[in-house]
Amino acid sequence: MNRLPALFLVLALSGCATVSKKSNLEELKPTVEQFHQVIRWKDFRSAARFIVPEKRKAFTKARIALNDERDLTITDYEIEDGQLSEDGTRAFIQSRIQWMRLPSASEHTSVVTSEFVYQHGAWLLDRQDDGPFADELR
Repeated sequence: MNRLPALFLVLALSGCATVSKKSNLEELKPTVEQFHQVIRWKDFRSAARFIVPEKRKAFTKARIALNDERDLTITDYEIEDGQLSEDGTRAFIQSRIQWMRLPSASEHTSVVTSEFVYQHGAWLLDRQDDGPFADELR
C-alpha cells in the first residue's frame, strides 16, 4: 500500500512533463508559421530575425548574393511534424517546402528538418538540412 502514493506521484509528474512538452511545441508553432510566411513573401529581412544571431549575417549575405528577392519563390509549404528534445531546449520541425530559384524553371520539393533552439525566451532557427537555405543553416 505504501507504493501506491509513490506510483501516483510518478504518474502525476510524468503527466506534467508531457503537458509541458506539448505546450512548448504549441509555443513554437506560431514562430514556425511566421518564418514560413515571411520566406514565402520574400521578406528575408524579417526571416533573419527568426534565425540564431551567429547565422543571421550569412543568411542575409546569401539572400543578396543569390538575388533571392527576385529569383527565389517559395510556392508552398506544409508543416508535417515536430519533436521536442528531452530537455525542451531544441525542437525538430519537419516541413515540406516547394520552391524554385531562377534561372531554373524547375520546382523543387524538399522535406526539410529545421532545428529550433530556445534562447533568451524565444525559439530561433539554428539549422536546416535541405531546401533553399540549407547552405547557410548547416
